[in-house]
Parts: sequence; C-alpha cells; structure tokens
Amino acid sequence: MTTLPIAVPAAELSRSTVRDLVRHLRAALDGTGPAVVPVAAPADDGGVPAVPTDVALGIRTSGSTGTPRTVLLGRDALRASATATHERLGGPGRWLLSLPVVHVAGVQVLVRSLLAGTDPVLLGGRFDAAAWAAAAAAARTGPERLYGSLVPTQLHRVVAAARADAAVRDDVARARLDAVLLGGAAAPAGLLADAAELGLRVVRTYGMSETAGGCVYDGVPLDGVRVRLVDGVVEIAGPVLSHGYLVRDDARDGGGGDRALDTSAFRLDDGERWFVTQDLGETDDDGRLRVLGRRDDMIVTGGVNVAPAAVESVLSTLVTGGVGVVGVPDDEWGRAVVAVLTPAAGDVDLAALREHVRRSLGAAAAPRHVVVVDRLPEKGPGKVDRVALERHAATVLGRGRGR
Repeated sequence: MTTLPIAVPAAELSRSTVRDLVRHLRAALDGTGPAVVPVAAPADDGGVPAVPTDVALGIRTSGSTGTPRTVLLGRDALRASATATHERLGGPGRWLLSLPVVHVAGVQVLVRSLLAGTDPVLLGGRFDAAAWAAAAAAARTGPERLYGSLVPTQLHRVVAAARADAAVRDDVARARLDAVLLGGAAAPAGLLADAAELGLRVVRTYGMSETAGGCVYDGVPLDGVRVRLVDGVVEIAGPVLSHGYLVRDDARDGGGGDRALDTSAFRLDDGERWFVTQDLGETDDDGRLRVLGRRDDMIVTGGVNVAPAAVESVLSTLVTGGVGVVGVPDDEWGRAVVAVLTPAAGDVDLAALREHVRRSLGAAAAPRHVVVVDRLPEKGPGKVDRVALERHAATVLGRGRGR
C-alpha cells in the first residue's frame, strides 16, 4: 500500500508542475514508483490515502452523482486506454494539453504522450482559443501525428475565435490536427458542423474516470471494450475499468480505521466485470451507442419521461451559445421543462422553441419557460452543473429552490 500526492493547481499548469507529474506518472506506469494522486489543493483529511501497489493513479470524479470520490486506476487500465485510443486514431502522436490534469481527460493526455514517447504541448492558465490554435500550428513541424483534447465549451470558443479572426482560422488550418477528442458533455450538432467547416476532425468520446476516460468513440467502443444496455442503462466492461472507489472506514462507521475499496458500482456477470453507469442510452440502426443522459436527470412532466440531453441537442440546432435544460416544480405538470440559455442565443421566441422541440421529441419535451443566464455553471470540465442550474431556474421562476 503506497501513495504519492502531487499538488496540481487547478487553474494554472506550470511547466515545472507538468514535468513533475509526468516524471511520477512514468514511474507509476512502469511499476518503479508509487501511485500518483493529482489534487487541486492539499487533502483536508490528513493526507492522501494509501492504495494497492498495482494502482498507478487516483483521480477525483467531478461529483456528477453527488459527493466527488477518488477512482483508483491500475497501470494496465491506463495503458489499455491509451493504446486503444492511438489504434483508433491511426497511431501515436503528439498531444496538446489544454485540460486540467486533476481530471482524467487531462491526465490521459500525459499518459498517451508518455507511451508515445512525445512531449505534450502545454497551454497554461485559462483556456484561450487563439493561443490554442497558435500552439497547434507551431507544433505542426513535420509528419508526426498531432492530436487535441477539448470539451465542448472550449471547441465553441475555438470556432467563435476562428470566425472573428482570420489569424486564428489560418492557425487552425496550418495545424492540420489529425483528431480532436471531444468529451465531458454532449456536443451540439451545429458545433460539430462548424468545427468540420474549419477542417477539424472531431471525435466524440464517451467515458468517465471509472473507465480511464473516454472508451467509446463516435458511438463505437474502443478495441477490447464492451458496452451493453440493461433496462436502458449503459454498462461497460473491458481492460479499461478501474478497481473501484477509495473510501474510509471512519466515513462509514465513525471510527478511525484503514482505507477500504468500494466496488458497489461494479458487478460480475458470468465471470466478466461490468461497470454500471448512471447513464441511459440507446443504439442506432448501425449499432452505435447514443447516450441520452443521466437517469437521475430525467424530467418527469405530466407522467412522461423527458431526457434533458435530448432536448438540449435539438435546441442547439436552433440557437447559438450555451444551452441547458432542467425541470422545475410545477403544480399542473409535476415538473415543467425549462430551457436555460446564455445571451449568445440572441432574442428567443418561446413559441418557436417549443415548436422546434415538439416536432423532434413530442409535446412533453417542449420547454414551457426560458431563463437567460450569463454562463452555465459547470461541475468538472465541460459538464453542466444541473443541480445549480435547476435551483437558479426555480428561483427565477418563483418555483422554490428546485433540488
């Protein structure tokens, strides 16, 4: 049982910080060093816990299902994920690091770089679209493959910057990125179309900390990964799965015991280990996975289940800017569907929004209210904090505080 906490400022990536993290990750991956736990700040519980010796990384979840937890990933899972990613994309290459390394997507950029034997292109501080495009262009020095990894908010900023500034547009063209992984949240169809017009090859990813990051690309599982739907819930198996979550005995019984491993989100089926996500999904005619959203986010309105992610996807084809969909208490409908938009959406006609959604998803999914916010609150990179958004919408509409 060994561990090594690495303090990583969440808002700033210094070159020395990343060099230190890469050095410790290299040792953790080859088994010569202890596990690495990137943290945004020193732990408030007396330190970072000990973990089993085959664990290479402890990573904090974004807390989408409640309190954030530490996921324990073995070196084999990290290697399997990185190797399968390179195989799907066409081979190893150099990566642009523009995601926080306290989250699994950022750490995986470093792991892929280590396994490829390349130095990551570091973009420090807050994300700047023009700086990202310039760094990508500067990194294109030869035939070596070049990759990026973004969340939809970042890609939206790149597209907007390229539209407004010819220099940014030229940098994107000169970079000739071989692929840009896009994860963390659902991507609007309009955003993907705009990115394609810029010449960006966007690959939509689905996964989480428990699966060593993205493990389904454009609806198709990576090699070795298996996906199934059980009562509509997405379950995942394969070599990328984590060991489980780290918990404390004293968190369960009030005592001062040792750490223990929580594997309650995993189950064995005929000897195969499956991770039971909290996501609802379906497959299209080609067998590709389409994620409908978290099952605890479902809005029950007038007795009908409405998936917020599906409504957001439809609305994004009509309006620009950020789009969030939540449910607020309603005397008649139980919960009313609310569209939360950022000012970039421009003047919004509620009747037009309702008709647009009704044609695609039915009358129950059509928003009954619109709320405008300066920005959508996030929980983790690119993930909308639906609880905070719902509370704000409920307050604005005079429906209490929501959840």
